[in-house]
Amino acid sequence: MAAVSKYLTARNSSIAGGVLLLFYLLKHRRRAHRRSGNHQKDLTMHILSHIIFKDGKKDRAAVDKVFCLRIIRILRLMVPRVFCMEVLYQTADGLYLCHSSKSLNAIIGRSTKDFKTFLFSFIKFMPLIALVNNFLKLGLNELKLRFRERLTKSLYDRYLQGFTYYKMGNLDNRIANADQLLTQDVEKFCNSVVDLYSNLSKPLLDIGLYIFKLTTAIGAQGPAIMMAYLLISGLFLTRLRRPIGKMTVTEQRYEGEYRYINSRLITNSEEIAFYNGNIREKQTIHATFKKLVDHLHNFIFFRFSMGFVDSLIAKYVATVVGYLVVSRPFLNLSHPRHLHSTHSELLEDYYQSGRMLLRMSQALGRIVLAGREMTRLSGFTARITELMKVLKDLNEGKYERTMVSQQEKDTAENLLLVPGSGQIINRDNIIKFDHTPLATPNGDILIRDLTFEVRSGTNVLVCGPNGCGKSSLFRVLGELWPLFGGQLTKPERGKLFYVPQRPYMTLGSLRDQVIYPDTYEEQRKKCISDQVLKEYLDNVQLGHILDREGNWDTVQDWMDILSGGEKQRMAMARLFYHKPQFAILDECTSAVSVDVEDYIYSHCRKVGITLFTVSHRKSLWKHHEYYLHMDGRGNYEFKPITEETVEFGS
Repeated sequence: MAAVSKYLTARNSSIAGGVLLLFYLLKHRRRAHRRSGNHQKDLTMHILSHIIFKDGKKDRAAVDKVFCLRIIRILRLMVPRVFCMEVLYQTADGLYLCHSSKSLNAIIGRSTKDFKTFLFSFIKFMPLIALVNNFLKLGLNELKLRFRERLTKSLYDRYLQGFTYYKMGNLDNRIANADQLLTQDVEKFCNSVVDLYSNLSKPLLDIGLYIFKLTTAIGAQGPAIMMAYLLISGLFLTRLRRPIGKMTVTEQRYEGEYRYINSRLITNSEEIAFYNGNIREKQTIHATFKKLVDHLHNFIFFRFSMGFVDSLIAKYVATVVGYLVVSRPFLNLSHPRHLHSTHSELLEDYYQSGRMLLRMSQALGRIVLAGREMTRLSGFTARITELMKVLKDLNEGKYERTMVSQQEKDTAENLLLVPGSGQIINRDNIIKFDHTPLATPNGDILIRDLTFEVRSGTNVLVCGPNGCGKSSLFRVLGELWPLFGGQLTKPERGKLFYVPQRPYMTLGSLRDQVIYPDTYEEQRKKCISDQVLKEYLDNVQLGHILDREGNWDTVQDWMDILSGGEKQRMAMARLFYHKPQFAILDECTSAVSVDVEDYIYSHCRKVGITLFTVSHRKSLWKHHEYYLHMDGRGNYEFKPITEETVEFGS
């Protein structure tokens, strides 16, 4: 080991580090050249990214005035009141260590009594110091959890307000993968904030304490030089670190894309299996993952480069500046402070001043290095702020989406489509469209002028080819899509119920499937007993499920337990429970026998539920008084069903 260690000098280590850095740069350049040869593959992934992922304009992420305003806005959610307990804890350790120089006084003065007194005093306080240090870790971890809890609750309150969760994924195209923002990005943001707070609080307190001590010991000039160095080096390193914020945003976006590709494979696994598309999906996943890995390689190398510069400026140069400052009074033989000092007094004074200045320089270095975390934090802050902005806009009825260009159409026929420009009037027992254009959120006009009126007790059959606007009509009725003009008169949201072809089964008990979205407390407030729920199940021939499970509180994965027909009948039992004024039945009896279907429609009429039905079954025409036919070319007809009406369907 001795033979080897003599070659491990600072010069040889620097040469070896330079050679390794040169090899890394050559390898990185060769990889970049190889990537340029795969231009067509990269172009395919670029197009795929723009088709699948909604990459809107991204705000820049840097440590500047905008970042400060953003972080203050978010901190107001996470910190509802002022607290400083953690700061006090951080101070305790530093205050005690400042007095440890007493041991040197005892050793230099050869005082066994003073040395033993100090040693026993230190032993006495060791449990307290250990407790404080571990209590600091406990406090920081608890702070991370509390920050995440408050921010998550605040964001979900906005995300689940009204139909915002639907609008973000279907109307607005500014944010993709909201699930990642609400989970992973929030966690990383909170961890980064607390880590930054931890890395700044103790150094700032140390600096204030040591400036006071050094000013009384060697004058104000020394601490002033150190603070000037902190300011200059901090500004210089902050400028160099600017790309970290943007690279952090890009990293999280690529992580979201990679996560979305995998969840998409799980969601559509059956269709992919029928097509034997495993090889193609593997290529897509590998290409998405490679894009993420290449970015992480670049990010790692950039952080390596910045780490080298940070260590050099924030640690070693700061230490050199500290030694230069503290040595000036001792190397100047005519300095009045040490004209009559003995050798032991010089040694004691230099040890105390040097130790305080060394700790101050280390504290300054930690602050400068904390700027690296702050730059990365700016990336998370930009993403969280963008999420908050989009949630605020959607809750105010505003959304941004690429609109369909109508330049090729006749200018005289163009409509000025402004989302939300129509008027919605809430009135019971009537649905009336009054000169309302039926259009998709991106401005694609399906029907230019839709006018008809339906009163309670008049069932309407909605028919037409695929893509003609049937589902769009119901989305406008449910206020999921904006109204682009005219007037829509309808009951309030809670008095209109939608039953899809593939009903949603919630997580919970058997009772929850019937009363969804009500809770058990809301069921009791409505004075609906379990016996009445049993009658609803019997009406749709699902009473055997309660007998099989034993009680209403049985929890199962109902999406897997129930068959397709049972899910549709469960949705109808849910309709009977809520008893809305109007119900939209969207092919919701396609897996139900005709006799059960007849009973369901008869029972709806009996309890006063007016139906809008989408179906291709001829057997359902007899349960309706009007039909609304859309031809898919912008035309429609709303007429009563008579004996002369030609029934179409299967």
